[in-house]
Amino acid sequence: MAASFSSLALTQVLPFLPLAQGDIDYQTDRRGEPGLIDAVLAQTGTTVVFVRDGLVAVPDGQAARVDYETAKIRLAEVPGEYVLRGFGGALGDSEETGVIAMFLGSYGVGTAHPQAVVALDVSGLADAAEANGDDHAGASSSTVLPTVLKRALERFDWVSLRGFAAHGSARQVGQATTAVALCMWHASQRHCPRCGSPVRPANAGWAQRCVNEGCPSHRSLLFPRIEPAVIVSIVDGQGRLLLQHNKAWKNPTRYSVCAGFVEAGENLEHACRREASEETGLKLGELKYLGSQPWPFPASLMVAFKARALGTDIDVDNRETVDARFFTRDEFADALTEGRVAWPGKSTVARYMIEEWYGQKL
Repeated sequence: MAASFSSLALTQVLPFLPLAQGDIDYQTDRRGEPGLIDAVLAQTGTTVVFVRDGLVAVPDGQAARVDYETAKIRLAEVPGEYVLRGFGGALGDSEETGVIAMFLGSYGVGTAHPQAVVALDVSGLADAAEANGDDHAGASSSTVLPTVLKRALERFDWVSLRGFAAHGSARQVGQATTAVALCMWHASQRHCPRCGSPVRPANAGWAQRCVNEGCPSHRSLLFPRIEPAVIVSIVDGQGRLLLQHNKAWKNPTRYSVCAGFVEAGENLEHACRREASEETGLKLGELKYLGSQPWPFPASLMVAFKARALGTDIDVDNRETVDARFFTRDEFADALTEGRVAWPGKSTVARYMIEEWYGQKL
């Protein structure tokens, strides 16, 4: 008797995911070096990028390009030496300067001229500048804003990571993703979860330390919280793809694949099966891993799978999912053409999962 052929046997890992393009060497072993940020800024070839409230800085006028299909956008970059001079030769810590400096890593490590990248989170400066209505910001209202930061706040455009990812180079999208992820974490955790005291950045922006010397988090470190989530493209025995509409989505034509957060004590595969059962009533059989990418809105890691549905009887929960249906490729093409279904954005995992099933780009 011939062995049955798995419908997912030819499924391959997705070759490209927009927010998983970073190729920088994090140089994690350097993060604890005293004075690392100032030393790196003084290094020839170092560039500085800027992040603010989850947005990244781009050159003046480039924000308008987000709405164009093929336009290119780059990050606004400033030489590290220029930034260091703006702070009088020493950036110091965020308590004094009002910025959070984050060492993203370097390219060409081991060569004669490595190129480091530092991201400056100027969210605190921006808030203070807007509140004061003048050129003063930071921990003290008498601190004059360095020219380089004044320019960042007033003369650069600011775009979302979603918008930038569709137009930036692979290398810069990687930088932007890391900078935004760290920025969102520092914004969401301003006090120690153990004792409630304020925290200060540590390890070149990759950690925090509680200011309370009696707290265990003063002696150890606090690290960014990552929230894993699964996203699943579900196909039935006929090769049809399940698409569903979430109750929270304002656009009635927005349909996507099944997704949800992983619960405590749960593995990824169980999360896929649970989410599918809860939202659509479908039981899943075989699962295949497709890939993963960070999704810092604010702190998710999206892990993608493809799954075979064991049946086709859909029973939506009407709490999260209000509609779900299977599509053939022809039905999907007609729905797109007629505007009954809008495809996910270019920065999402879902878009590339649907393309993998559809067999061509959207």
